[in-house]
Amino acid sequence: METSKPERLNALTGLRCFAAINIVLFHFSDPKWFGILAPVVNAGYASVSFFILLSGFVLAYNYADRARAGKLDRVRFWKARFTRLYPVYLLSLLLSAGNLNGEYGAHTHTMFWLGVALTPLLLQGLIPEIATFLNTPAWTMSAESSYYAIFPWLASWKRAVSFKSHLVKMTGVWFLGMVPGALYIVFNPDGIAHSDRWSSGPWLQALKYTPYTHLASFVFGVMLANLDQMVERESLLRLWVGLAGFAGLFGLLELGPLVPYALIHDGLLMPFFGCIILGLAGRNPLSFFFGLPPLVFVGEASYCLYLLHFTLWNQIHDAHVLDWLHLSQFDPWISYAILIGLALLALHLVEKPAQRQLRKWMGA
Repeated sequence: METSKPERLNALTGLRCFAAINIVLFHFSDPKWFGILAPVVNAGYASVSFFILLSGFVLAYNYADRARAGKLDRVRFWKARFTRLYPVYLLSLLLSAGNLNGEYGAHTHTMFWLGVALTPLLLQGLIPEIATFLNTPAWTMSAESSYYAIFPWLASWKRAVSFKSHLVKMTGVWFLGMVPGALYIVFNPDGIAHSDRWSSGPWLQALKYTPYTHLASFVFGVMLANLDQMVERESLLRLWVGLAGFAGLFGLLELGPLVPYALIHDGLLMPFFGCIILGLAGRNPLSFFFGLPPLVFVGEASYCLYLLHFTLWNQIHDAHVLDWLHLSQFDPWISYAILIGLALLALHLVEKPAQRQLRKWMGA
């Protein structure tokens, strides 16, 4: 883009490191291994909701002022998002091609071919039955691409001048974000007595894996960037808000099954995520810690780690790679390290070079 970028918020990149690793642990660990942090790992799916909200915040933080001034070139913005999103997404699909046989057996012929056609186009999330086609985490990219499509108009909303009135509007978006989960609880369309992370049903699939139900989180993130501009970076308020966000999030997750799964899966956590982001977007001891270079280094590869971890884990273990290397006694910890290493390789050997080249070709 033509104009200079705002200040880099390294602490948020460092937090992405923890969020991405938490998703890996959620999929491939026993939460009980982590003691007091077990509730956090057991609710690792919430990290995806955090990523969606953070995406809205970061985009608005970087582009909203230009959009309001009428200086955001929408086509260039979409091209830039494509160059950022698609190279690793395509890599994840190529690595997951071996799953096609399983997908063929799991769906009707119509749904299978729809999955084959729509997944490369980032459109599989529009149909709940095939939202997780080929590579389970890829549904998020389908959702994000939908949000990128409408972002230029969201970002052009008039800048808020009243802190209080803007908070009221954000509260309204928060409540709207909980509506899908609340409706699911009230009507229980899948007939599940007590839904949790292991539950499955067509309506729960739609609640979890489609862009419709997560849109409020993205919008909340966009609005949060406006709120962020009203608070000084050095304000002590940011530190306390950030600490309150972490404490509130942990306290809520500690309640476990007492909190309805359909609500905690996305909408309910927005205010806590918002507080954490505001805290880390400031200059304080909390942001200093999360902005440490090793965390930022791994955090930059969080997209690669998230999108590739599911397929790579299964391939490593299906091929008995650790047995051949006589490292199986160190599993799963060695597998976590390998996944992080492969994500860093994908970042520097695929994502960044491909992004640079595509931007040259596309004029992004």
